[in-house]
Amino acid sequence: MEFKHYSVMLRETIEYLNIKPDGIYLDGTLGGGGHAWEVCSRLQQGHFYGIDQDDAAIAAAGQRLAAFADRVTLIRSNYGNAKAVLLERGVTQVDGILLDLGVSSYQLDTQERGFSYRFDSPLDMRMDRRQSLTARDIVNTYSETELFHIIRDYGEDTFAKNIAKHIVQARSQGAIETTGQLNEIIKAAIPAKMRQNGHPSKKTFQAIRIECNHELEVLRSALEDLIELLSPGGRLCIITFHSLEDRIVKTAFKKAENPCTCPPEFPVCVCGKQPLGKVITKKPVLPGEEELAENSRSKSAKLRVFEKK
Repeated sequence: MEFKHYSVMLRETIEYLNIKPDGIYLDGTLGGGGHAWEVCSRLQQGHFYGIDQDDAAIAAAGQRLAAFADRVTLIRSNYGNAKAVLLERGVTQVDGILLDLGVSSYQLDTQERGFSYRFDSPLDMRMDRRQSLTARDIVNTYSETELFHIIRDYGEDTFAKNIAKHIVQARSQGAIETTGQLNEIIKAAIPAKMRQNGHPSKKTFQAIRIECNHELEVLRSALEDLIELLSPGGRLCIITFHSLEDRIVKTAFKKAENPCTCPPEFPVCVCGKQPLGKVITKKPVLPGEEELAENSRSKSAKLRVFEKK
């Protein structure tokens, strides 16, 4: 299957990256290479580094960016390792970084990957198929309390407690192996009149995927490194699709802009912590009407941008 991923807020992101022809740029979530192609087409003496943990993404982007081979390096890894993998290649600073934290259309639409509630397939959901933990492991081995917290916190599902209870009850009769089985369990846990507001499994599947891929932990731990990687004037552009992701980014950017830890009543700063830069987007940038009409999956996207001092 062709690797498809709509490049969300492509025009806005490229504008905010403020690309220099001789600059060094990093895309930490390469996907199908849509954003990457636009960056590479603007480079002359510069270089582009693309990171993705999905082998299918690396293969697809390699083909898409073949015309720019002399200025492109692709690395199969997690963007949480960006600082280390770039250092291995002698790179200590970059002029711009992009993260698009959305799940690719390829991952959602490829049945055997087990990301989607639209198919009946093995429970997988791994973005990096080298890792051992799968969605099946989470559903069958996590305690009822752990499942409740994941579905409530990551899925923000009102019926998290009942869904967790139904999962544990169902697996006592035998392991839950497929997305179809999990769908039926979730459906039974939600009152019929409440199933009309979107697919009943959407929030639980999202929660399990986030847990399986440690998405929030990676984002939280990587932001400091990514800001540190920027050269003076360099920009970090992050597109989020979930309120928890957006909150993490917003908080990290705010802290980098104003790291002072002195009590508010102090007349002057004595902690000595200096701003690392400034937040360019005081409010998140949202997709325009034209993009929303073209790609409904852009609906929850938010773009935030930080510039290094």
